Amino acid sequence: MDNNLKQAIKDEFLLRREAESSDFKKKLTVGYPVYDEQEVLAALDCLLNLRLSQGPIVKEFEKEAASYMDVNHAVAMNSGTSANMLALASLMNLGMLKTGDEVIVPAATFSSVVSPIYQLGLVPVYVDVSKEDWFLDIDQMAAACSEKTKVIMPVYNLGFPGRIEKIMEFAAERNIRVLEDCCEAHGGERKGTKLGAFGDVSALSFFVAHNITTGEGGMVFSSDPAIDNSLRELREFGRVFDSENRFFSDDVLSDYDVRYVSKSVGYNVRMTDVAAAMGRVQLGKLDELNATRRTVVKKIMDVVLKHQWLSTLHVREGDKSAHYGVPILIDESAPFSRKEICMHLENQGIETRAMMMGCLPDQPAFRHLTHRVHGDLALSRVLRDRAFFVGCHPALEDGHISNLDDALDYFYANY
Repeated sequence: MDNNLKQAIKDEFLLRREAESSDFKKKLTVGYPVYDEQEVLAALDCLLNLRLSQGPIVKEFEKEAASYMDVNHAVAMNSGTSANMLALASLMNLGMLKTGDEVIVPAATFSSVVSPIYQLGLVPVYVDVSKEDWFLDIDQMAAACSEKTKVIMPVYNLGFPGRIEKIMEFAAERNIRVLEDCCEAHGGERKGTKLGAFGDVSALSFFVAHNITTGEGGMVFSSDPAIDNSLRELREFGRVFDSENRFFSDDVLSDYDVRYVSKSVGYNVRMTDVAAAMGRVQLGKLDELNATRRTVVKKIMDVVLKHQWLSTLHVREGDKSAHYGVPILIDESAPFSRKEICMHLENQGIETRAMMMGCLPDQPAFRHLTHRVHGDLALSRVLRDRAFFVGCHPALEDGHISNLDDALDYFYANY
């Protein structure tokens, strides 16, 4: 690309960012697309080269992401929800999982964890989370298992590492598959290993509010070549993926173009080269962006913990959180409700979100569907009623955090 054109695009991008910066500085947002002219130029290069759909840039993104995660294979697609769906569908496609089998999930997480389970005819088993990290409670998970349990699906809520190695030990003893939902855990680590590199298969999201973004997008990781082939087959209409032959023949078809042979009932959830071009640049920035997030989180946590009745989560020594957001739990003795404090913060330009879906079996969409609940889900319902989170993305500045501090001080002084 011509250097003059590159400079013109860079200048225009900076002008537009500057134009919106005054409004941005007034608001502590939950998410923000942190990218610069490098991603814009990479995406534009694809467009200028007429690369619109899935092509060589997606393949390069997959190779680089797999290397970063220290796994053998990565398959890119159009969303994190699709990543969860194809991860499960690939296990079904390989006969490792069948309709009616059970998948253990945390009750306190986002709907995209369980929607694919229901949609594929599997049965979610809801288990409570632990107080220390809001991760799947290991003891209750073990107690919830039955003969039908074929998959355990831990979720790293807000990017906090959990005791995934304990789940892997348990699953290995019982020949149960593990699907890690890492959609909020880009680059997080547990004891020096990337979150997403532990399980048989793992899913990641590149939604605009996440640690790195392709606008919309997702990826599935594995080190099993059979799972990788199944994922690629299902991603594109279920057609034959791994054939070395140009033509296909069986008892019905003779010398048929292999590109138009459907081996499975598949989907169309491909990532575009334009999105992958952005993703490759973003991936190279991930560790730096996460380091900035950790600095921002420390400052926000200091503010939160100054105030009575508020608590948050902490990262274990030796682990690295991806920090999608800063969780805040309101003590049951507090004289105010979550609604009252969140509405005050919102009025002061500080975005808040409830703790995802709180307790999934309580959601209207899932109440009457087939699932199993283990125990009373006590903590999940506490999080449902008294937890929320605020943003911690790398674009936040000290002024945003000061505004949060001032807003909380004012709320406490005038409640």
